[in-house]
Amino acid sequence: MVDPDGFRPNVGIVLMHGDGRLFWARRVNRDGWQFPQGGMNTDETPLEAMYRELREEVGLAPEHVEVLGATPGWLRYRLPKRCIRRGNRPVCIGQKQVWFLLKLTGQEADLKLDLTEKPEFDSWRWVDFWYPAEHVVSFKREVYVRALEHLAPHARQVAGEGAVPPAGETVRALVAAAAGGRHR
Repeated sequence: MVDPDGFRPNVGIVLMHGDGRLFWARRVNRDGWQFPQGGMNTDETPLEAMYRELREEVGLAPEHVEVLGATPGWLRYRLPKRCIRRGNRPVCIGQKQVWFLLKLTGQEADLKLDLTEKPEFDSWRWVDFWYPAEHVVSFKREVYVRALEHLAPHARQVAGEGAVPPAGETVRALVAAAAGGRHR
């Protein structure tokens, strides 16, 4: 499913430990790390898609998490030209995402990366709140920062100011560089 502007509806999942650290996962057979995310089916709401993707990608069920917040609308990113599949109709030029912040209420042992026939991730770890903004693939960096900035107040209510500080100069500089280098 691709909208008339060429963006595929998608959900992003920021899974947080109670201490403010975030779940960061490595893609299978790749060196890339990211948050869980996935496309929406035509009959799903963003919340329904989030719970389905949460189960498929990290093995968690609704009883293992608490929804702390969500972005109020779509955040978009464009795919690099090399990633656009021109043979597909309609052509998908990027993703539009609703991002959810979840607190893990279950146990780490509840996390299962291999529940599906084709797992998305093969490894994971907990990282500091802003770490993903500095380490995700460059074309997703701006949307990660925008999502984290929106979700940070919800995270601070649970983990405190010390665990979720304001975005630092490094994060802001990376976003500025990513925005300046974008090809539209």
